[in-house]
Amino acid sequence: MPERLFSDDPSSADAPKKAKGALFADYTGEFPLPRVLRDKQTAPEDEGSAARPRRRPGGPAPAWLRTGRPALHELMRNRRQALMALGGGAVAIGGLGSGAAAVLGRPETGGDDFVKTGNGGGNVSPQEAGSFSNRDSSYTSGQGDLNDLGASGLADTPSAAAVAAMRATPRFPSPLNRDPVLHLLRRCTFGPTQADVAAVKQLGIDAWLDQQLDPANIPDPVADAALKATPTVTMASAADIRAAVKENDNKAMYELSRAVIARQIWSTRQLFEVMVDFWNNHLNITSPFDGGWDTRVPYDVNVIRKHALGKFSDMLIASARDPAMMRYLDNTSSDRRNVNENYGRELLELHTVGIDGGYNEKDVRNSAYLMTGRTATRDGTFRYEQGRHWTGAVKVLGFQHANKSAKDGLAVGDAYLMYLATHPSTARYIARKLAVRFVCDTPPQSLVDRLAKTYQESGSAVVPVLKVLFRSLEFWIAAGLKTRRPLENFVATARVVGTRPGGDMAKALEDLYNFTRKLGQPPLGWDPPDGYPDVATAWSSAAGMLETWNAHRAFVQGQWKGLSNPKADTLVTQPSATLATYLDVLCNRLIFQPMKPAERDALIKFLGAKPETRVTDSNLGGKLPNLAPLVLDSVYHALR
Repeated sequence: MPERLFSDDPSSADAPKKAKGALFADYTGEFPLPRVLRDKQTAPEDEGSAARPRRRPGGPAPAWLRTGRPALHELMRNRRQALMALGGGAVAIGGLGSGAAAVLGRPETGGDDFVKTGNGGGNVSPQEAGSFSNRDSSYTSGQGDLNDLGASGLADTPSAAAVAAMRATPRFPSPLNRDPVLHLLRRCTFGPTQADVAAVKQLGIDAWLDQQLDPANIPDPVADAALKATPTVTMASAADIRAAVKENDNKAMYELSRAVIARQIWSTRQLFEVMVDFWNNHLNITSPFDGGWDTRVPYDVNVIRKHALGKFSDMLIASARDPAMMRYLDNTSSDRRNVNENYGRELLELHTVGIDGGYNEKDVRNSAYLMTGRTATRDGTFRYEQGRHWTGAVKVLGFQHANKSAKDGLAVGDAYLMYLATHPSTARYIARKLAVRFVCDTPPQSLVDRLAKTYQESGSAVVPVLKVLFRSLEFWIAAGLKTRRPLENFVATARVVGTRPGGDMAKALEDLYNFTRKLGQPPLGWDPPDGYPDVATAWSSAAGMLETWNAHRAFVQGQWKGLSNPKADTLVTQPSATLATYLDVLCNRLIFQPMKPAERDALIKFLGAKPETRVTDSNLGGKLPNLAPLVLDSVYHALR
């Protein structure tokens, strides 16, 4: 287990000293720095199951908390408190671990009699019944939409939007450097690296984004090499999986989950992988799940990855013809004699219009009718069976069809899916989720409306929506207003430290995956169909934070077997005359900016030295492997 760096020394630290100059004050050299703020359970043992977070009750959130995480707490001054000031702030400002998310159950309905009662319960929508708009909204309830982040509107290009936003003053400042290059990389990758920064500065923001939005033309040699340890993850059919693994063996699903880690750490197609993660949560099928041994990997290949930057309508229709989805949401047990509403309901609530779409229980029932006949065979293929399809007139929201012939049931269902995919409520629902992903936990409604309008005008195409998002000033003004979820923090740590594939990738990926279970966020491991929460308050947990800190030590100290772990003394290669300047160089290497003087002095106090102490050894006499993780424990690494 990685070393825990706590001290019980209660002695008070000296008053913070003013820095004599900070290296790399403006990291990219392209834009001036903004004004800085003044100081002011255990994972289960069985592989494949994850501890399910529980939501923590709380009172009204202060104004600064509403955006995501934009302020530092005052530095506490003994050695134990110094560590808490650097890392604990991330918990107070949004958290890093498991143990706080709730799965809100929905009341059971009473069957046909309930949904057919004239003006009764069947005509009451979940929205009218007081349900939250979505699960993430349950965490941010009462915070409202932040219609003023300090800048808004649309520029001609992303770089022009970045310049305009830099001229504005954020309403909710963050401790993070507002450098647009770093902000872009924090949001469009799983964590900046030195190579990423150099690539954006060489290409420019606009060209880099255009390149990332065309992933097929980006070579990906490191990730491809790492994925040789998970050979089933590119298999596009159940037949291929069945030929590779034993019946009912979850090996392929575990390989898929481990491949997620490899791709997020080492893929050069970072924005594509961010969107794959987004859609895997939107159309969530947990991995592993009972019945997915031969179908879950092809679902990832044929539905999520194939359409991640395509049209949502194509993705939705593909998911509705996928055997993994049919099994996961019980459509295999739904037929005209015994209709299972599970898939029909989630189509409305989670996949398309959302609770705010205004559907009611009669709509849910008719949605389920339309999907009857779609099933998965025993050999893991999708099949439409006419004899199982319910016939008769159906109406869901504004979609109506006579639905007279079972032989036409598949085509009728596809027409219904197209209706849902292009519905204005679906446009708003997906637009809001994208704004939450890329901007802040409670995004401005004007931004959501702008994205939704583009979604409808483009026929549900994803890339035009992303292009408008990156041209929006709201995106660029929101630096630091998102908190990294546990898996994101874990991956960002590996990326910034420079961990590379090594000699035993199968073992390494297994160990990395098992550690993410301790964090409470194993890849693809969320059991309910609504996907992992994407707001900070869902992840507030001291236990999760401690495991995240342990991960920082494991990466810096090279504790992952089978990987190529750079030595800690390679983190600081630039000569530094004093300890104060040495720490500035180290921080710029790991968090891409110097810390505030008070926080830097806390690290100096931890080392038992003074700012002016002369540095003669880049490894600090063996102390660097214990010092560098403290930098990663800080709020600067916790935010994105």
